[in-house]
Amino acid sequence: MAVGNVPFPAMPTIKGVRLGSTMAGIKKPGRRDLVVIELPESATMAGVFTRNAFCAAPVHVAKAHLADCQTHQQTPRYWLINTGNANAGTGEVGMRDAKKSCDALAEHAGVSPEAVLPFSTGVIGEPLPMDALLAGIPEALKTCDSSGAAWQQAGEGILTTDTVAKGASIVVELGDKRVTINGITKGSGMIKPNMATMLGFVVTDATIAQPLLQQLLRETVDRSFNCITVDSDTSTNDACMLAATGESAVIEAQEDITIFRNGLQRVMTELAQAIIRDGEGATKFVTLQVEQAQSRQEALDVAFTVAHSPLVKTALYASDANWGRILAAVGRAPVNDFDVNRVVIDLDEVRIVEDGGRAPSYNEEAGSAVMAREEITIGIKLGRGEQTATVWTSDLSHDYVSINADYRS
Repeated sequence: MAVGNVPFPAMPTIKGVRLGSTMAGIKKPGRRDLVVIELPESATMAGVFTRNAFCAAPVHVAKAHLADCQTHQQTPRYWLINTGNANAGTGEVGMRDAKKSCDALAEHAGVSPEAVLPFSTGVIGEPLPMDALLAGIPEALKTCDSSGAAWQQAGEGILTTDTVAKGASIVVELGDKRVTINGITKGSGMIKPNMATMLGFVVTDATIAQPLLQQLLRETVDRSFNCITVDSDTSTNDACMLAATGESAVIEAQEDITIFRNGLQRVMTELAQAIIRDGEGATKFVTLQVEQAQSRQEALDVAFTVAHSPLVKTALYASDANWGRILAAVGRAPVNDFDVNRVVIDLDEVRIVEDGGRAPSYNEEAGSAVMAREEITIGIKLGRGEQTATVWTSDLSHDYVSINADYRS
């Protein structure tokens, strides 16, 4: 069960957006595993994709179809998502299957194949069960509607080892106009940022030109999905998509861009944090806040060095106030001319390190009390500059090992 047990939110209707899902039996019977998201012709679209060199066939096809549509000043009309099989490491057969999936949905929906973007998640290295997938497409289309329930069912239909559906929504005020932003995501393991480590689908009813939409997506992903890690592994299939339907306020004035960006950042951050809360086997939600760095990249390097330390993560799981593991991880971060005497480290309100060693005010009882909490902030001040970065991570438990040892069973 996810840390904090955050419920799926109420999702307002976005005009022109419909979602459908079905139980196609792609991996297991009796669970939603095929999702169709329909977008209006008026929409603009942006996307970011995994940088893994073994990126999956659907990633190649989705990028190609998105580029083709933009070249012809069109917008893709459908996102087609399956779980249970990643269609990665499948060579030319995988490419043919990804394209065949787009062809099938295009035929049923009356659009061109390039208007369909495919996305897959699940086991790597196995061919897609095409009979089941193709049979499920018309069933998913039949269920398409715009209700909040459809959003939640779509959220359930894209999960793999996740235990809960993940969604976020916000309505922002722009003068006399109200702009809605809805999003769903999946991710639980194989989570390490490298552009976008998950699948995410976000839609707004705002009117936004494509270049600006792409810029806003990259900016908000960099401070959300690119700031999370469960296990330091980057997937072959990751993508985050953002569509603007053009049914509400026009976003072009700087003031409106700022307000909209802040709302979008909130949605992206909530979705990213939901992945960490539901990290495989997670019992802790951990915020790493690094301050006083010379650059944001330096702050990120320190935060991720701590977040990726198996010793730190297992201490968090055990609620063991072994703060020396945190100190050691900070000390091996790639920081030039590191003056450790300037470093200050806190566990929530408890200071553990200052002046190059254990803080005089620290005691084991206070440290243990913080480590026993479900949600913990590790604050690290480097004493080198004014830049900051925040990273979110989880602990490393017995269940993480069991889930991944049994994943293909």
